[in-house]
Amino acid sequence: MRDERSTNAEMPFLDHLEELRWRIIWSLAAIALAVALGFFLVLRYDVIARLEAPILPYLHGHHVIATHPADGLQITVSAAMWIGAVVAFPVILYQAWLFLSPALYVREKRLLIAALSGGIALFVAGALFAYAVVLPVSLPWMFQLFGTALEPMITAESYFGLVFSMVLSFGVAFELPVVVLLLAAAGLVTPQFLSRYRRHAIVLIITVGAFLTPGDFVSTTLALAVPLYLLYELSVVVAFVIWRRRPDSGAAIALLLTPFLLWRQHRLRHVAA
Repeated sequence: MRDERSTNAEMPFLDHLEELRWRIIWSLAAIALAVALGFFLVLRYDVIARLEAPILPYLHGHHVIATHPADGLQITVSAAMWIGAVVAFPVILYQAWLFLSPALYVREKRLLIAALSGGIALFVAGALFAYAVVLPVSLPWMFQLFGTALEPMITAESYFGLVFSMVLSFGVAFELPVVVLLLAAAGLVTPQFLSRYRRHAIVLIITVGAFLTPGDFVSTTLALAVPLYLLYELSVVVAFVIWRRRPDSGAAIALLLTPFLLWRQHRLRHVAA
């Protein structure tokens, strides 16, 4: 295969370390600025009140209860850090891309760009789906279990913890096609394997949906299981496309081990010099 890598890959090992240091510095700066932006958005647009909105119809005119003087600060910090992480994540990926791309072939670059772009989009889609669909479906069922003998007194810590954990769980669960894409590129899974074990995947998806989603078994479990199954079918298609176009498994596996291979390659050059 013709070497299509950039001449930047021939830099001395110490120069690569210096570049890595600056990529980390820029990433940390992006995180700091994103968290500061998160604080501004939380305080300026009352994000806490917006996150509380889905549960208000079930509190009979009340709000979630703070049981500690620092609860407001803790929840504000948590919300700001979540927003900051979402905002800074693309910048961090871009810095990682700038560091790794000189050592990648053209095909590997395209595959990595597709994985990173799709991963960001799917995580956001999963997070929005959890907040806009699953949470409103789960809350009525959970409040029905209080019956007439229990008076709901929901604390801010427990409610916002539920919201944040649900958003994270769904965001991660929606990364399924990206995981399959990388595994197929590495030659670890095939479309035939995914098709053969489709029934097992359905059982696993339903089980995961039952554990990750609160509420009744039918509505909330299906709320996660149906999208995950559709994403699984999408993964089969992605694996089929990747499998047809992969020239060999060695280059694809090297893509997954790129950070280690870069270090080893430049270390060997440094020792040889």
